[in-house]
Amino acid sequence: VVQGVRVLVDAREKLHIPWGDPANQSNGDKVMAFDTRAVTVVQGMVETSVFLDYLPAIRALWADSGIQHAYDRRREFQLGESVKYFLDNLDKLGEQDYLPSQQDILLARRPTKGIHEYDFEIKNVPFKMVDVGGQRSERKRWFECFDSVTSILFLVSSSEFDQVLMEDRQTNRLTESLNIFETIVNNRVFSNVSIILFLNKTDLLEEKVQKVSIKDYFPEFEGDPHCLTDVQKFLVDCFRTKRRDQQQKPLYHHFTTAINTENIRLVFRDVKDTILHDNLKQLMLQ
Repeated sequence: VVQGVRVLVDAREKLHIPWGDPANQSNGDKVMAFDTRAVTVVQGMVETSVFLDYLPAIRALWADSGIQHAYDRRREFQLGESVKYFLDNLDKLGEQDYLPSQQDILLARRPTKGIHEYDFEIKNVPFKMVDVGGQRSERKRWFECFDSVTSILFLVSSSEFDQVLMEDRQTNRLTESLNIFETIVNNRVFSNVSIILFLNKTDLLEEKVQKVSIKDYFPEFEGDPHCLTDVQKFLVDCFRTKRRDQQQKPLYHHFTTAINTENIRLVFRDVKDTILHDNLKQLMLQ
């Protein structure tokens, strides 16, 4: 919350957006002076008493039209997608006995850094899932954990077609994902590996296509830029055409909303069946 409102205050100034209420300059100065390295911040969390001290300033800033205008231009800078959710729920967060709901926890995400392994069983079948960070600095470590994989789940944020990378502030995020996917899907090491494409953040994509035309960023798009189905079909085709050998194993895809637990439950049931089916077939061919 504090980090998000600091980003918005900084963006308002850099984008030369005037305050709705000039008196909020003092509130902006207060949150910008917050020391994220102070002893009041433990493992990325602010102590409750400190947060309550800043809460009136944060509430006033979020209500300011200048900050709202900056938020509307968020594609021009780097802002967490769940910032609005938490700023809209400041009253709940400010309660002394506040406990996060399941939705709060799902939205309080952080980018994966490093390599994380998870072992679990589904109907007595053991699975090992390896989660690797997608940032450029993380990719050199990917091949450390690609040995003996049977399936690759490739996650893409489908709503980021109009945004740029945090690393260089120039490269389109969807273009970067397509380039990475092309490298993986055409690697001989993975010729017999099931590749399952997750086009995530369907909820945000549905919201974005109402306001932003994908044709402004991908001129080759020929459908209705404000039709979710047309945009989704285009995205799938973009990834599918990256495969040089169309005779490879089929490319599976799913449209997902990670914060919708029922959607993810159904998708992973299908993914589990796909993985088991493909690997059983592979064993029979050996």
